[in-house]
Amino acid sequence: MPLPKYHQIYLVLREQLEEGRFADGLPGELALMEQFGVARVTVRRALGQLSSEGLISRNPGRRTRPVPPAASGEPRAADGMARANLRGLLENLVTMGLHTSVKVIDVATISASTQVADALQLKLGDAVQKAVRVRSTREGPLSHITTYVPNDIARKFGRRELAKKPILVLLEESGVKVGRAHQTITARLADNVLAEHLEVSVGSALLAVRRLIYDEAERPVQWLHGFYRPDRYTYEMQLSRVGSIDAKVWVSKDVSAQFN
Repeated sequence: MPLPKYHQIYLVLREQLEEGRFADGLPGELALMEQFGVARVTVRRALGQLSSEGLISRNPGRRTRPVPPAASGEPRAADGMARANLRGLLENLVTMGLHTSVKVIDVATISASTQVADALQLKLGDAVQKAVRVRSTREGPLSHITTYVPNDIARKFGRRELAKKPILVLLEESGVKVGRAHQTITARLADNVLAEHLEVSVGSALLAVRRLIYDEAERPVQWLHGFYRPDRYTYEMQLSRVGSIDAKVWVSKDVSAQFN
Protein backbone atom coordinates (compact mmCIF):
# COMPACT_ATOMS: atom_id res chain seq x y z
CA MET A 1 0.00 0.00 0.00
CA PRO A 2 1.48 3.40 -0.97
CA LEU A 3 2.21 5.96 1.72
CA PRO A 4 -0.41 8.68 2.22
CA LYS A 5 0.39 11.81 0.25
CA TYR A 6 0.84 13.96 3.36
CA HIS A 7 3.35 11.47 4.75
CA GLN A 8 5.34 11.48 1.50
CA ILE A 9 5.50 15.29 1.68
CA TYR A 10 6.51 15.09 5.34
CA LEU A 11 9.36 12.69 4.51
CA VAL A 12 10.63 14.84 1.65
CA LEU A 13 10.55 18.02 3.74
CA ARG A 14 12.18 16.28 6.70
CA GLU A 15 15.07 15.15 4.54
CA GLN A 16 15.45 18.66 3.12
CA LEU A 17 15.47 20.09 6.64
CA GLU A 18 18.22 17.67 7.62
CA GLU A 19 20.24 18.91 4.64
CA GLY A 20 19.89 22.54 5.74
CA ARG A 21 17.88 23.50 2.66
CA PHE A 22 15.60 25.99 4.45
CA ALA A 23 17.96 28.29 6.33
CA ASP A 24 15.80 31.30 5.35
CA GLY A 25 12.50 29.58 6.05
CA LEU A 26 10.28 26.99 4.41
CA PRO A 27 8.20 27.76 1.32
CA GLY A 28 4.67 28.98 2.05
CA GLU A 29 1.65 26.72 1.95
CA LEU A 30 0.63 27.87 -1.54
CA ALA A 31 4.12 27.19 -2.90
CA LEU A 32 4.10 23.70 -1.34
CA MET A 33 0.62 23.02 -2.73
CA GLU A 34 1.87 23.86 -6.21
CA GLN A 35 5.13 21.96 -5.78
CA PHE A 36 3.48 18.71 -4.72
CA GLY A 37 0.15 19.12 -6.53
CA VAL A 38 -1.98 18.67 -3.40
CA ALA A 39 -4.65 20.50 -1.42
CA ARG A 40 -3.91 22.87 1.45
CA VAL A 41 -5.17 20.38 4.05
CA THR A 42 -2.55 17.85 2.89
CA VAL A 43 0.28 20.39 3.17
CA ARG A 44 -0.91 21.48 6.61
CA ARG A 45 -1.00 17.91 7.83
CA ALA A 46 2.60 17.34 6.69
CA LEU A 47 3.73 20.60 8.33
CA GLY A 48 1.83 19.69 11.47
CA GLN A 49 3.74 16.44 11.75
CA LEU A 50 7.08 18.26 11.31
CA SER A 51 6.02 20.76 13.97
CA SER A 52 4.94 18.05 16.42
CA GLU A 53 8.41 16.50 16.13
CA GLY A 54 10.07 19.83 16.91
CA LEU A 55 11.64 20.16 13.46
CA ILE A 56 9.97 23.44 12.49
CA SER A 57 8.56 26.49 14.24
CA ARG A 58 5.16 27.73 13.02
CA ASN A 59 3.92 31.14 14.14
CA PRO A 60 0.80 32.78 12.64
CA GLY A 61 1.72 35.63 10.30
CA ARG A 62 5.38 34.62 10.20
CA ARG A 63 7.40 32.39 7.93
CA THR A 64 7.77 28.78 9.02
CA ARG A 65 11.38 28.19 10.05
CA PRO A 66 13.50 25.11 10.86
CA VAL A 67 14.48 24.42 14.45
CA PRO A 68 18.30 24.08 14.53
CA PRO A 69 19.54 20.61 15.55
CA ALA A 70 21.53 20.22 18.74
CA ALA A 71 24.67 19.35 16.78
CA SER A 72 25.66 19.29 13.13
CA GLY A 73 28.53 18.22 10.97
CA GLU A 74 29.67 15.09 9.17
CA PRO A 75 30.90 12.31 11.43
CA ARG A 76 34.53 11.44 10.99
CA ALA A 77 35.64 7.90 10.43
CA ALA A 78 36.62 6.15 13.64
CA ASP A 79 39.62 3.86 14.02
CA GLY A 80 38.79 0.34 12.88
CA MET A 81 35.90 1.40 10.63
CA ALA A 82 35.92 0.39 6.99
CA ARG A 83 37.18 3.11 4.68
CA ALA A 84 36.45 3.41 1.00
CA ASN A 85 39.13 2.13 -1.32
CA LEU A 86 39.86 5.45 -3.00
CA ARG A 87 41.97 4.01 -5.78
CA GLY A 88 39.29 1.50 -6.70
CA LEU A 89 36.65 4.21 -6.36
CA LEU A 90 38.62 6.49 -8.68
CA GLU A 91 38.98 3.73 -11.24
CA ASN A 92 35.25 2.99 -11.11
CA LEU A 93 34.40 6.66 -11.58
CA VAL A 94 36.69 6.88 -14.60
CA THR A 95 35.05 3.79 -16.06
CA MET A 96 31.62 5.27 -15.43
CA GLY A 97 32.72 8.47 -17.17
CA LEU A 98 33.58 6.49 -20.28
CA HIS A 99 30.16 4.84 -20.44
CA THR A 100 27.91 7.70 -19.39
CA SER A 101 27.31 11.32 -20.30
CA VAL A 102 27.14 14.24 -17.89
CA LYS A 103 25.14 17.46 -17.95
CA VAL A 104 26.38 20.32 -15.80
CA ILE A 105 23.30 21.95 -14.28
CA ASP A 106 25.06 24.70 -12.35
CA VAL A 107 28.49 25.77 -11.12
CA ALA A 108 28.83 28.70 -8.76
CA THR A 109 31.01 30.09 -6.00
CA ILE A 110 28.87 30.40 -2.87
CA SER A 111 29.30 31.19 0.81
CA ALA A 112 29.56 28.06 2.91
CA SER A 113 26.45 27.31 4.95
CA THR A 114 26.76 25.92 8.46
CA GLN A 115 26.59 22.32 7.25
CA VAL A 116 29.07 22.83 4.41
CA ALA A 117 31.48 24.75 6.65
CA ASP A 118 31.32 22.05 9.33
CA ALA A 119 31.91 19.25 6.82
CA LEU A 120 34.82 20.96 5.04
CA GLN A 121 36.23 22.42 8.28
CA LEU A 122 35.88 25.98 7.02
CA LYS A 123 34.55 29.17 8.55
CA LEU A 124 30.91 30.03 8.04
CA GLY A 125 30.69 32.11 4.86
CA ASP A 126 34.01 30.98 3.36
CA ALA A 127 33.96 30.64 -0.44
CA VAL A 128 33.27 27.17 -1.86
CA GLN A 129 32.46 25.88 -5.32
CA LYS A 130 29.05 24.26 -5.60
CA ALA A 131 28.59 22.13 -8.71
CA VAL A 132 25.42 20.28 -9.70
CA ARG A 133 25.53 17.62 -12.40
CA VAL A 134 23.27 14.90 -13.79
CA ARG A 135 24.89 11.77 -15.20
CA SER A 136 23.00 9.59 -17.70
CA THR A 137 23.25 6.30 -19.51
CA ARG A 138 21.65 5.49 -22.85
CA GLU A 139 18.50 4.54 -20.95
CA GLY A 140 18.23 7.96 -19.30
CA PRO A 141 19.26 9.81 -16.11
CA LEU A 142 21.29 7.83 -13.59
CA SER A 143 22.37 10.22 -10.85
CA HIS A 144 22.05 13.76 -9.54
CA ILE A 145 25.31 14.89 -7.91
CA THR A 146 26.06 18.02 -5.90
CA THR A 147 29.65 18.67 -4.81
CA TYR A 148 31.20 21.29 -2.54
CA VAL A 149 34.93 22.04 -2.85
CA PRO A 150 37.01 24.71 -1.05
CA ASN A 151 37.51 27.63 -3.41
CA ASP A 152 41.32 27.59 -3.29
CA ILE A 153 41.18 24.14 -4.87
CA ALA A 154 38.11 24.57 -7.09
CA ARG A 155 39.41 27.69 -8.82
CA LYS A 156 41.60 25.36 -10.89
CA PHE A 157 38.60 23.86 -12.70
CA GLY A 158 35.16 25.00 -13.81
CA ARG A 159 32.12 24.11 -15.89
CA ARG A 160 34.10 22.97 -18.95
CA GLU A 161 36.31 20.58 -16.97
CA LEU A 162 33.42 19.27 -14.87
CA ALA A 163 31.57 18.36 -18.07
CA LYS A 164 34.48 16.18 -19.21
CA LYS A 165 36.04 14.49 -16.17
CA PRO A 166 35.02 12.99 -12.80
CA ILE A 167 35.69 15.45 -10.00
CA LEU A 168 38.12 13.10 -8.24
CA VAL A 169 40.28 13.18 -11.36
CA LEU A 170 40.11 16.98 -11.38
CA LEU A 171 41.13 17.09 -7.72
CA GLU A 172 44.18 14.96 -8.38
CA GLU A 173 45.09 17.03 -11.44
CA SER A 174 44.87 20.10 -9.20
CA GLY A 175 47.56 18.67 -6.94
CA VAL A 176 45.34 17.11 -4.28
CA LYS A 177 46.67 13.83 -2.90
CA VAL A 178 43.52 11.96 -1.96
CA GLY A 179 43.86 10.13 1.33
CA ARG A 180 40.57 8.66 2.56
CA ALA A 181 36.81 9.02 2.40
CA HIS A 182 33.92 8.75 4.83
CA GLN A 183 30.76 7.61 3.08
CA THR A 184 27.18 6.92 4.06
CA ILE A 185 24.48 5.30 1.91
CA THR A 186 20.83 5.67 2.83
CA ALA A 187 17.42 5.86 1.18
CA ARG A 188 15.79 9.11 0.09
CA LEU A 189 12.48 10.13 -1.43
CA ALA A 190 12.66 12.30 -4.53
CA ASP A 191 11.54 15.90 -4.16
CA ASN A 192 10.29 17.90 -7.12
CA VAL A 193 13.80 18.95 -8.23
CA LEU A 194 15.28 15.44 -8.10
CA ALA A 195 12.15 13.98 -9.68
CA GLU A 196 12.45 16.32 -12.66
CA HIS A 197 16.15 15.70 -13.28
CA LEU A 198 16.00 11.93 -12.75
CA GLU A 199 12.68 11.50 -14.57
CA VAL A 200 10.87 9.82 -11.67
CA SER A 201 7.75 10.67 -9.69
CA VAL A 202 7.89 12.88 -6.61
CA GLY A 203 8.21 10.56 -3.61
CA SER A 204 10.05 7.82 -5.55
CA ALA A 205 12.76 5.96 -3.63
CA LEU A 206 16.37 6.86 -4.44
CA LEU A 207 19.77 5.75 -3.19
CA ALA A 208 21.33 8.67 -1.31
CA VAL A 209 25.12 8.86 -0.97
CA ARG A 210 27.12 11.33 1.08
CA ARG A 211 30.87 11.20 0.68
CA LEU A 212 33.46 13.36 2.41
CA ILE A 213 36.91 13.17 0.80
CA TYR A 214 40.09 13.97 2.74
CA ASP A 215 43.59 14.55 1.41
CA GLU A 216 46.65 12.86 2.88
CA ALA A 217 47.01 15.70 5.40
CA GLU A 218 43.45 14.99 6.69
CA ARG A 219 42.04 18.15 5.14
CA PRO A 220 38.48 17.77 3.75
CA VAL A 221 38.66 18.59 0.04
CA GLN A 222 35.23 17.57 -1.26
CA TRP A 223 31.75 16.97 0.13
CA LEU A 224 29.42 15.10 -2.22
CA HIS A 225 25.67 14.58 -2.12
CA GLY A 226 24.58 12.01 -4.68
CA PHE A 227 21.14 10.63 -5.52
CA TYR A 228 20.84 7.54 -7.74
CA ARG A 229 17.97 5.75 -9.42
CA PRO A 230 18.00 2.25 -7.86
CA ASP A 231 16.71 0.72 -11.08
CA ARG A 232 19.81 1.92 -12.93
CA TYR A 233 22.54 1.84 -10.32
CA THR A 234 23.98 -0.89 -8.08
CA TYR A 235 26.67 -0.34 -5.46
CA GLU A 236 28.74 -3.38 -4.50
CA MET A 237 31.70 -4.03 -2.23
CA GLN A 238 33.76 -7.05 -1.26
CA LEU A 239 34.38 -7.61 2.45
CA SER A 240 37.03 -9.61 4.31
CA ARG A 241 37.40 -10.50 7.98
CA VAL A 242 40.48 -9.15 9.75
CA GLY A 243 41.71 -9.14 13.33
CA SER A 244 42.05 -11.73 16.04
CA ILE A 245 39.56 -14.56 16.41
CA ASP A 246 37.64 -12.87 19.21
CA ALA A 247 37.67 -9.42 17.63
CA LYS A 248 37.27 -9.84 13.90
CA VAL A 249 35.71 -7.06 11.87
CA TRP A 250 34.61 -6.68 8.28
CA VAL A 251 36.81 -4.45 6.09
CA SER A 252 36.04 -3.48 2.51
CA LYS A 253 38.66 -4.47 -0.03
CA ASP A 254 37.08 -3.29 -3.23
CA VAL A 255 34.19 -1.15 -4.39
CA SER A 256 32.33 -1.37 -7.69
CA ALA A 257 29.50 0.55 -9.22
CA GLN A 258 27.26 -1.06 -11.81
CA PHE A 259 24.77 0.83 -13.91
CA ASN A 260 22.18 -0.19 -16.46
